Amino acid sequence: MEGLTGVFFSLCILLLFLLMGKVLRAKVALFQRIFLPASILGGFVALLFGPYLLNVLPDFLYDTWTQIPGILISIVFATLFLGVIIPGVRTMWTQGGSQLCFGMMVGSGQYLVAMLVTVLVLMPLFDVPPIFGTILEIGFAGGHGTAAGMQQVFTELGFPAGSALAQMSATVGIITAVVGGVFYINIAIRRGYCVNLSKEKGIPHYKKVGLIPEKDRFTSSRATVASESIEPLAFHFAIVGLAILVGWVLLAGIRQLHPMLAGFPLFPLAMVGGMIVQVLSVPLKVSQYYDRLTFERILGFSLDVLVVAAIASIRLDLFIENLWPFLILMAVGIAWLFFALIVLAPRMFPYNWLERGVTEYGMQSGVTAMGLLLLRLVDPYYKTDTAQAFGFKQMLYEPFFGGGFITATAPFIVIGLGVWWSIWASAAIMLVFGLISFFSGWTRRNPTKKAR
Repeated sequence: MEGLTGVFFSLCILLLFLLMGKVLRAKVALFQRIFLPASILGGFVALLFGPYLLNVLPDFLYDTWTQIPGILISIVFATLFLGVIIPGVRTMWTQGGSQLCFGMMVGSGQYLVAMLVTVLVLMPLFDVPPIFGTILEIGFAGGHGTAAGMQQVFTELGFPAGSALAQMSATVGIITAVVGGVFYINIAIRRGYCVNLSKEKGIPHYKKVGLIPEKDRFTSSRATVASESIEPLAFHFAIVGLAILVGWVLLAGIRQLHPMLAGFPLFPLAMVGGMIVQVLSVPLKVSQYYDRLTFERILGFSLDVLVVAAIASIRLDLFIENLWPFLILMAVGIAWLFFALIVLAPRMFPYNWLERGVTEYGMQSGVTAMGLLLLRLVDPYYKTDTAQAFGFKQMLYEPFFGGGFITATAPFIVIGLGVWWSIWASAAIMLVFGLISFFSGWTRRNPTKKAR
């Protein structure tokens, strides 16, 4: 099956696997307890039927699925700032400064620990290239789409397995986010660390099943334009398309700067395009017709399909070839994230450390959506200011890490500067933001973990 018909059929089959994942989440108690998203479950079911295991599906499905994540990640990043009122830097810093300092420490720390274990252990023992260490942050904080979007970069830098390993890293990251996050949240609830949940209240059952009862349902979007003129969803999709086109124009300019940047990905520039469209829409009085919830539905749909396609099309042969260095890198990355959550978070947040820390833990290991998922578990009605602080932090953080410019250029930086200079640069970023946190009065030497 070829052409658009083949693409359409491939997408329908992919959505069927997503639905299978939802059924598994609703029916299997284990998946409910560890909060595995339907997209992860559906992706693994599709992988099971793939060419490296049962091999019962036609090849053209996987030929299409391998291309989907690299396309949808641009939609995800283009929607990040659409429909969002972008405040002044002072406001963002006042309310999200401590969150930003913690996020920069954790994000830069991923590069630091990954590059250290790469140069000291993995390169001597397994002869991996220096850019092997970048797959940790690309996969964990960047996610499946970022990993897929980096495929051309890794190929041009002589490490074609990099994208496949980064996608597996993203899978490990999401599992780490939900399983590790839910595990620690349950401990925190029992120990009284959580502001709004106690041992008696626990986590609502419907959140575990993933099916919302009638009394708890809510409106997921709002119409801002008349459907007689244009369907509201089509209008918002058109705005997203405009943002991506702006990013494409920027990409053409970036790739002219240096031959090494010929493989620079589109997705971070799609995010910049979204910011430009949002800023210009305010004086043009168009932004008043933007519905943030609709943009979030577009983002959520794209992310779910992206994750299923990314997992379903993972190159297991490349993963197996690099199994041991990959497992060592993942172990080091997971250890660093738990250290940041358990040790650093209580000391770098003056209050609501559990809510703020677990949100950042989810984002740093499994992208923004996982951070918000964990936040909704510990603060379901947003009674703390964590959501706002995290949102402001993301506005300052996302352009650089978690799929931003530093994530996109990290392999170029490692090749250009060398491993040790990259390590020192990561350490310098951590030091700077650690000192900012200390002199701003946010750091506490002897924290009280109990919720106040």
